[in-house]
Amino acid sequence: MAAGRRPLGRAELLSLLGEHGLRPSRALGQNFVADPNLIERIVRLARVKPGDHVLEIGPGLGSLTIGLAATGASVTAVEIDRHLMPALEQVVGPLGVTTVLADAMTCDWEDVLRAAESWVLVANLPYNIATPLVLDLLRHVPVVSRMVVMVQREVGERLAAQPGDDACGAVSVRVAYHATATVVGRVPASVFVPRPKVESVLVELERKRKAPAVPFEAVDELVRAGFAGRRKMLRRGLAGLVTPDELEAAGVPPTARAEELSLDDWCRLAAARGT
Repeated sequence: MAAGRRPLGRAELLSLLGEHGLRPSRALGQNFVADPNLIERIVRLARVKPGDHVLEIGPGLGSLTIGLAATGASVTAVEIDRHLMPALEQVVGPLGVTTVLADAMTCDWEDVLRAAESWVLVANLPYNIATPLVLDLLRHVPVVSRMVVMVQREVGERLAAQPGDDACGAVSVRVAYHATATVVGRVPASVFVPRPKVESVLVELERKRKAPAVPFEAVDELVRAGFAGRRKMLRRGLAGLVTPDELEAAGVPPTARAEELSLDDWCRLAAARGT
């Protein structure tokens, strides 16, 4: 990280909250990172460099934003809480960061991200929107080519789970369709203000250069049904959607369970239905 303003520590965060008469919102899932060393670690993992365009969602009071801006990247920070904006702009305004007041779940990303054709998302995501937001960006915002996100540990493990893992579920397959996901670090609860009751992890998601040939909707219909009957054999879980002949044509054993299938298995199964 380049020399410059150091990310906010616990004492500075608490002082800033007091100065602006703010309290973290539980409803918005606000847990602010209060460890400059962790911020520097996240920035290193994100491999952000001068000239990159970085999207941050849920910047809060701007501690991670400071670290990202120090790399020389162009940073756009999207914050939903209008009460935080004066404090956030006080911290990051002098750094040339673009701040946007918007709800990331309903945001017009084409407008917000029009400045560049490729973006990196680096964010401490609110726990209550992490999964649907990541999936939405993967499906509908292709200019976001890579993500490094901090999420609840169980959420991160599901995002990155591989076939056969205990955490493998429908979310894991949906992510795998679009990207390669890896848990790249663990984060203790002690680094946050306020301290959450859960552990967090850092997950890196690299968008695939080429999507599978089978349409996402065709794969997802099977994934949804398969995991609705979790632990059921597929001959039962997919009954009415897939015939025994189609299972055989796809090379998928009828006794297999949804959590055992790879993305390639699901794609072959979806393709077999169309033949």
